Amino acid sequence: MAFYILENIPKMTLLFLILACFMQLCFCAVYKVGESAGWTTIGNVDYKLWAATKTFQVGDVIVFQYSPQFHNVMQVTHAEYQSCNASAPIATHTTGKDSITITAHGHHFFLCGVPGHCQAGQKVDINVLRVSSSVSPSQSPSSLSHIPAVAVPAPSPSHAFYWLPSKIGVVFAVALVLLVSFA
Repeated sequence: MAFYILENIPKMTLLFLILACFMQLCFCAVYKVGESAGWTTIGNVDYKLWAATKTFQVGDVIVFQYSPQFHNVMQVTHAEYQSCNASAPIATHTTGKDSITITAHGHHFFLCGVPGHCQAGQKVDINVLRVSSSVSPSQSPSSLSHIPAVAVPAPSPSHAFYWLPSKIGVVFAVALVLLVSFA
């Protein structure tokens, strides 16, 4: 028995390292832009304040829910975002329930390309900070100095972390079970 365990230490170490690497791919947060109001010009939704109450990370999913008859979602550059220019978007979404996975750190700018909507405030800057997962925002207030000092409500429970298995995570889990059971 001891020989079997010693013989398989390299395999087990490799499996542990692979599992540790893929664990982060399996967890993300899902955020509905504008909460219950959604992506709209009605109700004076403050998308800047909405985004300031979130801590976005790579892998998070941003959901834009809206009526496709009246709105759209365009990902744009910073200059286009500031000037509400929708003439050359990076990407355009028009389904009415667009799920966009954040794949990189930095700012991700979105606006509604319907004339007048961006000027009315229908735009959002999703900023993904490079923050260590072991440091919480409450432990590092200097890293969040861009957030205005205002009283903001806590995110609703419906926007808590969800476990979303990635395809890689599922494939890895199946491979791990097969490898362990046949070793």
